[in-house]
Amino acid sequence: MLPDPLHPAVVHFPIALAVLTPFFALLAFAAIQTRRAPARSAWMVVVLAQLLLAGSAWLALETGEDQEETVEKVVAERHIHTHEQAAERFLAIAAAAAAVSATGLLAGRAGAIGRAATLVAGVFVIAAGIWVGHTGGSLVYEHGAAAAYVEKPPKPIESSSRIPPRDAE
Repeated sequence: MLPDPLHPAVVHFPIALAVLTPFFALLAFAAIQTRRAPARSAWMVVVLAQLLLAGSAWLALETGEDQEETVEKVVAERHIHTHEQAAERFLAIAAAAAAVSATGLLAGRAGAIGRAATLVAGVFVIAAGIWVGHTGGSLVYEHGAAAAYVEKPPKPIESSSRIPPRDAE
């Protein structure tokens, strides 16, 4: 059974890959430079990770669009739009990085340039991932997007702690 809403369960995957994939590229680049691994086989891992990143970013964008109307009931549309634009930008950068990474499979100088360019693209992927994560977190924690899925707010839990409340100090 899939979680409902699906978007929060899906979005963490592309964010994690946005951080990990550049490190995979760096490790593969180093292995190729030191001749510890054949270029094509070492770099294929990077290309597959980049494709998985772009695919998961697309899925996150799609699930977010599916839930947009529900969240608009509790969050101003401008905040949702900011996050949506960040997600679209993230997807575009991730897809471009995937295309660039594929050039790293080429032989000779062209492949070396493609691999170096992939490392640079990784910086942009991480930056875009941070921004889309920030805007999504802002929707949930500052603007109350999760309230769209709560039928009745839970009552505060009575604490059995002996620590006095802050206002009692």
